[in-house]
Amino acid sequence: MVRTAVLVSGGGSNLQAILASQLFGEIQNCNLVSVISSNPGAYALDRARAAGIEVSVVDVSTFPTKRTFNTALMQKLGDLDIELVVLAGFMQVLQRPICKEYENRIMNVHPSLIPAFCGPGQYGLHVHQQVLDYGVKVSGATVHFVTEEVDGGPIILQKAVDVLPDDTAKTLQRRIMEQAEWEILPKAIDLFCRGKLTVEGRRVRIDEGA
Repeated sequence: MVRTAVLVSGGGSNLQAILASQLFGEIQNCNLVSVISSNPGAYALDRARAAGIEVSVVDVSTFPTKRTFNTALMQKLGDLDIELVVLAGFMQVLQRPICKEYENRIMNVHPSLIPAFCGPGQYGLHVHQQVLDYGVKVSGATVHFVTEEVDGGPIILQKAVDVLPDDTAKTLQRRIMEQAEWEILPKAIDLFCRGKLTVEGRRVRIDEGA
């Protein structure tokens, strides 16, 4: 069983999708050890407690620098002997030491088809509003491995979602979560935990065998 931690900062809708997928047996060989939040008031912590998952808080507001926060977070992951880190609405940028320590073992879901509409400052409704302002017809979500380059790591899975003529940023956000994020993030976790992913440079190979 792969010892896994999910990092959160807010409501935890992607965490809920992971919990539901585990409940229905769609994620195999995964031991969800802990949900760790950078925000002590995150509703995601309540979701985790309701599911019987251990929770921890590494409160970013209590650290003088991003470096000291990252150091404390890496210490927490080490104490828990974590093998896979999943970012699910985690609003902090991970720095080089933690990215190197967990190279190809941290995954994140981003609400666009990378490399479009991604990078520093691109999160949440900002992404979806830029999609609408640009006038693209298709958006979607991407699960990728995390590197020190924001949204720049190897892509694991992507799924496209149509942009509708009457969409707002909020309606597009909701559809992408429901039709893409909540599907491909649990699937990527399952693939990792079953040893089905191999990283070759920028390419992630998926073993399609049983």
